[in-house]
Amino acid sequence: MKVLLIVVGKTTDKRIEALTAEYVQRASHYVPLQVEVIPDVKATKGQSSQSVKDREGEAVLRLLQDGDCVVLLDERGKEMRSMEYAKYLEKKMHSGARRLVFVVGGAFGFSEQMYARANEMMSLSKMTFTHQMVRLFFAEQYYRAMTILKGEPYHNE
Repeated sequence: MKVLLIVVGKTTDKRIEALTAEYVQRASHYVPLQVEVIPDVKATKGQSSQSVKDREGEAVLRLLQDGDCVVLLDERGKEMRSMEYAKYLEKKMHSGARRLVFVVGGAFGFSEQMYARANEMMSLSKMTFTHQMVRLFFAEQYYRAMTILKGEPYHNE
């Protein structure tokens, strides 16, 4: 199975970008995490947030394939502890899906088309984080889950 993280907009903070890249690289020893960045849509005068969400959603939808299991990282999604997340990933890896795709939306969130296409929603926290920080937290938790599944000492519980 391939695991893909689709993110809207590039990371402008080089420190966050470096840390995210470090965890993505660490995860490559297990089940690699591919990151795909799509440009964010700049809202122009008179353009609604709905229009921005729709255009960003269309760009994400173009990257999806039939049979993808799509998980939106959304504040209304299911929260999991790290051990639960590791078991979740293990179950997904044995589900037969070719790709497991996680999506971080833009500043205004997801379009209705994205919600309709999604198989699930997951929340990293009830708190709100910048989209750049969500990438870092997701990459670290993905790496942590891989070490849990391999019985390695990174996670203490």
